[in-house]
Amino acid sequence: MLEAGTTCWRVDAVPRVALLVDMEPYLAAAKAAMENATRSIYFLNWAFDPDTVIDHDAIGEHGPLRIGPFLNALAEARPELDIRILCWQAALPVAATQRFFPLRSRRFFAKTRVSFLLDGSLPLGASHHQKLIVIDDAVAFCGSCDIGPDRWDSPEHLHPDPRRAKSPKGSPCYDCRHEVMAMMDGPAAAALGALFRERWLRATGDELPMGEAPLDDVWPDDVEPDFQNIAVGISRTQAPWKDLPERREGEAAMLAAIAAARKRLYFENQYFTSPIVAAALAQRLDEHDGPEVILVSTQHSPSWFDQMTMDKTRSVFLKRLEDADRYGRFRAYSPVTKDGQTIIVHAKLAIVDDRFVRLGSSNMNNRSEGFDTECDVSFDTRPSTDTSSSTCVAVFRSRLIAHWLGCTVTEVQDATSRSLISGIDALAERGFDRLRPLRAKPLGAVAAFIASHHLGDPISAADSLRPWRRPALMRRKMAETVRRLERANVEAPQMGVPTG
Repeated sequence: MLEAGTTCWRVDAVPRVALLVDMEPYLAAAKAAMENATRSIYFLNWAFDPDTVIDHDAIGEHGPLRIGPFLNALAEARPELDIRILCWQAALPVAATQRFFPLRSRRFFAKTRVSFLLDGSLPLGASHHQKLIVIDDAVAFCGSCDIGPDRWDSPEHLHPDPRRAKSPKGSPCYDCRHEVMAMMDGPAAAALGALFRERWLRATGDELPMGEAPLDDVWPDDVEPDFQNIAVGISRTQAPWKDLPERREGEAAMLAAIAAARKRLYFENQYFTSPIVAAALAQRLDEHDGPEVILVSTQHSPSWFDQMTMDKTRSVFLKRLEDADRYGRFRAYSPVTKDGQTIIVHAKLAIVDDRFVRLGSSNMNNRSEGFDTECDVSFDTRPSTDTSSSTCVAVFRSRLIAHWLGCTVTEVQDATSRSLISGIDALAERGFDRLRPLRAKPLGAVAAFIASHHLGDPISAADSLRPWRRPALMRRKMAETVRRLERANVEAPQMGVPTG
């Protein structure tokens, strides 16, 4: 999975990695690290809203502490800090669904010491989808989480929760939401700082100097690492644009992950629509001794547009895996709160056996494989000098399942020691049934047309406004990806060519 130049941009050493489940612990760790900053704080985001609460316990004149005032106060108190936010210049229909964050953020940070910039340097119809914070080039966060009021939730996924209230009156609340972020230090953090500078140069033409070696440790004192002294591969996705090359490292990393699995593949994702991933997973399910495959996603997308497009295509994805599941090794689930409310799964996560953890900004759809700008990280625990690292991967997976089901990590570990599927089934029989089955649905003629042409999910600029080109282009891209993996001697599934 970690092959520089193919499945990733580069491979770096990571002294410490912490895996942060949901936005409450992520923002707490990010706030603590930013308070330790001495030189720079850089953000890359799809969306950034200054009204996002960063600390519900820090109550001021205007209520809980929000990230916009926090950054402005930090910039005023420490003039030596270079604080920059690079955010996607969202199209108006998208911005309208997100409280018009581009206009509001630009207005909020105008005439402050925080540099806020909207980035539209990409093909028509594509988005900048990366989600990063880099602090002093010494600590970096990478994962699924943008900065927005509707993103916040705690790992308990309480409903209702006044901290998720849309207004000071306390009602109604935003939906429960699930995210996963990684915090890392060392050379990997510096590499993500270089990625930010590359994006800043692309958007502005201004070259930012590389930071010097950090003088102080900005890692928060109260965050214990989940892994130590392991390797990480950083994978980028980028559509070709002007003189910029195409990058499909994330897609190659995902196919290598599927091929590498021996016992268990566990995925969490907002969208499961990619025909190339469906083909790869179907091939593994068709093997007599292949791995278990577990998918976790939202019961249905929160927006009407995605329900009409992505959800229809997901049914085709699920049907292909259900048909390939000759040996009973496939399950898809949607999580609910303890009172049965839907939880929006926005994480983009893969866990391969007890060795690899991959997470980042990439959805499992066409856009994220080659059209939108993405960044993902894959952690390999095998090179670790800490012999407990592989055990920590299994503990993390159990931690995620326990947080879904509402039971203890120990109960999950005991139940799933031989099989994730039979263990989750056994726990459901004991009343821990908050992972509900997610299955393919029959499609009518209109829905089948939407799914077969992947409407709303383009592969590249060539088919962004020409969906009738998409099926043939998908087959060509699949063949190109497999050939690229073979040339690099990277293991890849021997997939049949998808027809839809």
